[in-house]
Amino acid sequence: MFPPRANIPAPTTASRSGFLGRLRESISRGANWLGEWLPGGKVDGELLESLEERLIQGDLGVELAAELVAGLRKRIDRQEVADVAALEVALRTALLEIIRPVAAPLQLDAGHRPFVVMVVGINGSGKTTTVGKLAARLTLEGHRVMLAACDTFRAAAVEQLATWAGRSDLPLVAQGTGADPAAVAHDALASARARAMDVLLVDTAGRLHTQSHLMDELGKVVRVMRKLDATAPHEVLLVLDASQGQNALRQAEQFRDAVGVTGLVLTKLDGTARGGIVVAIAKRLGIPIRYVGIGEQAEDFGVFDPEAFVDGLLGHRRGPPA
Repeated sequence: MFPPRANIPAPTTASRSGFLGRLRESISRGANWLGEWLPGGKVDGELLESLEERLIQGDLGVELAAELVAGLRKRIDRQEVADVAALEVALRTALLEIIRPVAAPLQLDAGHRPFVVMVVGINGSGKTTTVGKLAARLTLEGHRVMLAACDTFRAAAVEQLATWAGRSDLPLVAQGTGADPAAVAHDALASARARAMDVLLVDTAGRLHTQSHLMDELGKVVRVMRKLDATAPHEVLLVLDASQGQNALRQAEQFRDAVGVTGLVLTKLDGTARGGIVVAIAKRLGIPIRYVGIGEQAEDFGVFDPEAFVDGLLGHRRGPPA
């Protein structure tokens, strides 16, 4: 890790606590599998079938939903779960066993300066906004950050990134609309090295995971940067719109295979997403989840917290069940 620079305040415990509360609140509006619909009393087969349907509707997928319910049924048969309250605790534990291993915030390696983070994703996933929020966060942590506007196909993307750069007073490398994204990345990395920046955030153009020629373009960006630094990029962050459901899982698989994704950012977990896709991605791919976004402002972006996330899914807005 880079040591934080002097006189720069780190994020406070209160601010993190506030974000986790908003995360629970946001998710519980969009995905509440148990908290408001299961009656008290004895657990039976009909209730488990209803739960399995809810899990599928919540975007866990048929296979994972069946696996979770089968595990719960075994615990019931062993008389470890006798009522809905115990069922809820058991489900919470099972979900946490899946997602805890992938909860891993971004770690900057001081052996690479600048530490290059390439951010990828499809159009509309919140990719450029994520770059801006991450830049603001890293700046508050005391790092010297530079932005590279490699989405040269959409003029609004450069303007949007310039706005974020202005908010945090960060240098931005950009060229005109239609410029070669790889050339922009090369210039940005050369500039970041010359100016002794800690982090270079590379915003790339949105592309569908099925567009092979555009996926190949990402490979070109990587190859050009490696002419200056053979180890770059040091992190490839994939931004996924959680409201896309099972399609987000397919996107993650395709981007992983094409560019070697090393971390995920889940956006739009603000009441519109059913949430379970996060569990499905964790189970299927095991890619570290770095951050989540629950709104448009810089403070609506934070480290992925598995407990707060699962509590939101289960409808616990103030924390875990007693």
